[in-house]
Amino acid sequence: MGGRGASSGISKKGNKYGSQYNTIRKKDKKPLQVGNIKFIAKNNRQSETLMETMTKGRVYVTVAGKNVLRITMFDKNNQRNKVIEKDHRTGKWHVHHGYLHREYSEKKHDPLTQNDKALLDKVLRIWKNDEKG
Repeated sequence: MGGRGASSGISKKGNKYGSQYNTIRKKDKKPLQVGNIKFIAKNNRQSETLMETMTKGRVYVTVAGKNVLRITMFDKNNQRNKVIEKDHRTGKWHVHHGYLHREYSEKKHDPLTQNDKALLDKVLRIWKNDEKG
């Protein structure tokens, strides 16, 4: 998983694909992954935004510490098509559509659909269960 280097292996900033994020591991050292949902964390604050993946239909869940920060969904062309994230000020979850945050939205944030809510609930349940060990 990487910023913008999935198709070529190198991002425009020169970062190798997979070098900016690491997979969260369970206590048994196996990757925290359920189906196409994979839990990851940034390697550093300067990590590029997830824009592409090498896995069709992948869903990445970015976590920091004990918190789920965002859920990034990718399409059949391996490009980001939706992000669910929590507003830092209000604490409410919202959606951004498209490759760029405002590409297909008339507003800055869109509310969650029923499918978005179901995915968010599933992700939070997986994360909570893993944290308990």
